[in-house]
Amino acid sequence: MTLWGGVFSQGLDHSAWNLNASIDIDKRMALEDVTGSQAWANGLQGAGIISPDENQAIQTGLAQIFEEFKSGNFLYKENDEDIHTAVERRLGEIIGKTAGKLHTGRSRNDQVATDFRLWLMNQLPLIEHSILILQQVLVKRAETDFGYILPGYTHMQRAQPILLSHWWLSFFWALNRDRQKLAYIKKVSSSLPLGSGALAGTAFNIDREKLAVDLGFDAPSPNSLDSISDRDFAIEFLSFSSLLGIHLSRLAESLVLYTSAEFAYFKLADAYSTGSSLMPQKKNPDIFELTRGKSGVYIGNLMGLLTTLKGLPSIYDKDLQEDKHYVFSSFDTLVLTLPALAGAVETLTPNAQIMLENIDSSMLATDIADFLVKNGLPFREAHHVVGQIVQYSMKEQKGIDLLTKEELLKFHAAFSVITPDVLSATKSISNRACTGGTAEKAVKQQLKLAKDQLELLFV
Repeated sequence: MTLWGGVFSQGLDHSAWNLNASIDIDKRMALEDVTGSQAWANGLQGAGIISPDENQAIQTGLAQIFEEFKSGNFLYKENDEDIHTAVERRLGEIIGKTAGKLHTGRSRNDQVATDFRLWLMNQLPLIEHSILILQQVLVKRAETDFGYILPGYTHMQRAQPILLSHWWLSFFWALNRDRQKLAYIKKVSSSLPLGSGALAGTAFNIDREKLAVDLGFDAPSPNSLDSISDRDFAIEFLSFSSLLGIHLSRLAESLVLYTSAEFAYFKLADAYSTGSSLMPQKKNPDIFELTRGKSGVYIGNLMGLLTTLKGLPSIYDKDLQEDKHYVFSSFDTLVLTLPALAGAVETLTPNAQIMLENIDSSMLATDIADFLVKNGLPFREAHHVVGQIVQYSMKEQKGIDLLTKEELLKFHAAFSVITPDVLSATKSISNRACTGGTAEKAVKQQLKLAKDQLELLFV
């Protein structure tokens, strides 16, 4: 029996039923649906709509249904159009006609909006924990790999030497911004729709402030029309997922490159790589490639829901049934991806020797310019001088570090006081000791800040 069929003289066509039904999607909000119904029943009693005995019967039945869902023993039936129908149908089987009073004053519109928000708020800590685990791995790598020197790149061209620890922590801070966003998502989710009815509010004197407290919301929604149609919280989650996915993709893309034979900066662990069905020698970075590929899922889901919402003319439209598909998809993909990525990163074996060998002396050109500035030249002049030196070294097929003092003096007299350590990757790194720089002192300070952030939970 549907919740809406009284005015109809014939049942829904089978194909229309299949398109209309949402039970396969929204049944994962079963516990939230029961929890919302328990609070609503208490609200009905408080408003004098049902008696204490009737409320007790409803609460007893709902508690049984809750346990059936939790244990996986709930039996769905063919006519269960959605999770709300399933719960009310089962409640009627347990307690009889009194179950029909539960839906007084509410609509599936405010019910599903409440369930959805509750579900998301309940799941945010799991997402935060998964991000936190990856952050912990990055901090551990920064500590374990401390002192290793990595070629830093811009435009995928060798640029300047940096500490590998500094590189690991660059992804930590991106993830920390992602984790902080979860607090905002919780805030925008925490406006209670229940009591908004189909669109105009409920006609019964329900204490919505108490409902909000009972269900863990900050406050009841101030406008029933907005409350029913608002899916900003879902968009915020999908936006968060998209940006998080991009951050993960950038880390993964770098590691796909760095684990290749052309770079060989890291060796993949067997437990986080796969082989080829044809080529016996292959060891593929599939976890990183899949992480990179999943970014398209998050972005696609965000675009899908934005497009759905864009065309809606009124308060509630059936199009909104699609909202959960997008959010559940992004959520499931994150929960699947984050632990695998954390494990793959944690088990990488770095090759410090190859990294150091790839520090080309041309990467120290900026340090030569800095040396000239410290000896009185304006930076623009120093930049020009060093550019000429680089051109000369290329013509002579001779690394900058192999140029003699006499050769350097051809370009400027300030080179009379140059010392060999100016052309050292170690010196280049140690010079960048300001806050946020790549020097050991600065990275140790950064590590402390990162560990402090690991102690914080945002949801």
